[in-house]
Amino acid sequence: MASPSAQPAAQGSGPALERRYYIDVERPHLTPTQLMAAVQADVPKFSPGLLADFERTRGQEGSLRAGDEFHIKIFGPWNGSVRVTDVGPTFFEFLTLEGHPEAGRIRFETHPLDGRPDALRFEIHSLARSRDGLVAFAYDTLGGGKLMQEATWVEFCERVAQASGGQALGPVVVETTRHAEDGSVRQTSR
Repeated sequence: MASPSAQPAAQGSGPALERRYYIDVERPHLTPTQLMAAVQADVPKFSPGLLADFERTRGQEGSLRAGDEFHIKIFGPWNGSVRVTDVGPTFFEFLTLEGHPEAGRIRFETHPLDGRPDALRFEIHSLARSRDGLVAFAYDTLGGGKLMQEATWVEFCERVAQASGGQALGPVVVETTRHAEDGSVRQTSR
């Protein structure tokens, strides 16, 4: 069975949304590399299944390699698939595939927290547009998809922080930069 085609942000509709979700952890029991190895070994374990249930459709359990694919059952009518495009000791990246509600990429990364030898940051960084006008309307105008996506990635970050064995320095930070089609840019944080 052939894999669906890639669906990069350039093929999407509406504004490009660049989103960062991150959590800082002090005194983790795992190094950034060890923590990322745990995430790569079992991505579905870190996602809240009721909101976004990851099922591996290509690749071997227990590892993550470029070319692996996951089908994601997303709460509501928004199921989609992603392909792993890049993997390293402290990161991996997904690209959305044809039919996913978004067109773009998402990167997961761990690294030492600047200036803090006893702390690390886990971050999710995405750049995507809605796949079409209908999804753009439901996601951006009505806001339901946006809230579900945020809840998914906030909980993912919290689960990674918990797996580190350390103490979160605060809640998950969410930053959104909206790149409108007219060239304007608007930033929000929470």
